[in-house]
Amino acid sequence: MDSKKFKKLFGEIANSNSFESAFGGWFKESTESIIVLNLQKSNFGDYYEMNIKIYIQGMFGNNYSKSKNLVKSDIGDVFRREPTEYKSVFDLEELMNDEKRKERVEQLFSEFIVPFTDKALSKSGIGKLAEKGEIFLLPAVKEELAELS
Repeated sequence: MDSKKFKKLFGEIANSNSFESAFGGWFKESTESIIVLNLQKSNFGDYYEMNIKIYIQGMFGNNYSKSKNLVKSDIGDVFRREPTEYKSVFDLEELMNDEKRKERVEQLFSEFIVPFTDKALSKSGIGKLAEKGEIFLLPAVKEELAELS
């Protein structure tokens, strides 16, 4: 599967899982946070990294809205990548037929992205993700989150 076809497939699956495509990324938002998924092409091989950025409304006085800046920014208030068991999905050099890759991307969404982002849509959910070790909160973010909650 080539890069263009993979990005199209990823986008279709993201859209079918309630993510809105805009500015080269995929957004899911609530009144408490905005989550951005974007694919970052490696300079070292034919593979992508999936960036998951969470922008928390009110964090350090910021109020966010969907924009190109949120997609292009290196990190959000919270940042993580795909779980290691899904790395092969993003490696286009990995021998995998197109149907299998599609199944794995769908599985990535159903087993990880959707449950993770559903929790990350609330400040309390972000706190729970941190408690479970699914995300790491920098000390300043942790303190600010506690004040906002």
